[in-house]
Amino acid sequence: MLRLNQRLMAVVVLTVLLSLSSIGFGQKGVSGPAEFSLRSIDGQTITSTSLKGEVVVMAFGASWLPLSRAQLQGVRKLADEYANRGVVVYWVSTESENPKSKNYASDEQLKNFASKYGLKVTVLRDPDGAVSKKLGADELPSVLILDKEGIPVGEVIKGLDPEGNLAGQLAKQLDKIL
Repeated sequence: MLRLNQRLMAVVVLTVLLSLSSIGFGQKGVSGPAEFSLRSIDGQTITSTSLKGEVVVMAFGASWLPLSRAQLQGVRKLADEYANRGVVVYWVSTESENPKSKNYASDEQLKNFASKYGLKVTVLRDPDGAVSKKLGADELPSVLILDKEGIPVGEVIKGLDPEGNLAGQLAKQLDKIL
């Protein structure tokens, strides 16, 4: 009986430690700049360092996800509305770059997807989801704002506004940091 209790306690402690270690940026109580490096479908590398001084909106999604299609409309409107106010908007695909993967999408497929839905923002790749998870965007679609220092602002917005008004959803946070 004692061994069973010790095993149970070990499992509980391990679970708690794993939960704590998975907490990343974008969560309450965590501060500091987010550090990352992502490749665009055009071959550029976008890093957290290169974005210093910019207010950044990162919308995480996947082309196979029906919600991402609706998300693109909101991202497009947001980018149009805030383009002249110093906000840089990215759509970040979490699809794999490995052709053998079930959720594979080539750069060309993502370009076609973005074009089909009129998305004119830079499309970035986070193929293993490491950056999205680090930033607390552990659900698709998700949207995150980074201030000019690269620090996540507020909570990660998970899911979509049923009205498709992403700009309205983010306006209060964006206006506060602009």
